[in-house]
Amino acid sequence: MKLDVITLDGGNAGSVDLGDEIFGLEPRADILHRVVRWQRNNAQQGTHKVKTRSETSYSTKKIYRQKGTGGARHGDRNAPIFRKGGVYKGPTPRSHGHDLTKKFRKLGLRHALSSKAATGNLVVLDSIDMAEAKTGALAKSIAKMGWKRALIIDGAAVNENFARAAANIEGLDVLPSMGANVYDILKRDTLVITKAGVEALEARLK
Repeated sequence: MKLDVITLDGGNAGSVDLGDEIFGLEPRADILHRVVRWQRNNAQQGTHKVKTRSETSYSTKKIYRQKGTGGARHGDRNAPIFRKGGVYKGPTPRSHGHDLTKKFRKLGLRHALSSKAATGNLVVLDSIDMAEAKTGALAKSIAKMGWKRALIIDGAAVNENFARAAANIEGLDVLPSMGANVYDILKRDTLVITKAGVEALEARLK
């Protein structure tokens, strides 16, 4: 697959060949769903917690005598049937994560990249190097190219000036190639990859 390469100011910078085994697959929703679910479950904190009968702050004194009241037999007020008593089998801190093989995670990333290429929402940039961290200048370039919700993937490291300039632009995310993931790619409307990012991704996914 051949794609045009543009510069940060919208100029033409030649073309690049993209591997069909990474950018030319037929996207499968079931694969993408499984990888996104794995990512989101691993990110979930799982810190939900309720107090059990042994942790509530009522007295443990028996509330009334065992016999002769005509009522039910009770111990203390911490029982789950009472208001502000302990919760029976409530949520406790736990991990929501589950395993997914490296092979399948790589496959999911290939399908995510292919889905952007298939819908025409993949853009290849020559470079994102900036001499100065100027947010205003970068915002004008982004607006000129019509990117409202975009993810930019660079090579091994993101240019520091570009990262600082992009930090205050709404809807713009910047990641190094090793940070590329299915959820962030699918979340944004436009995927922008630098030539260094293309090389790094192809080396990572082959």
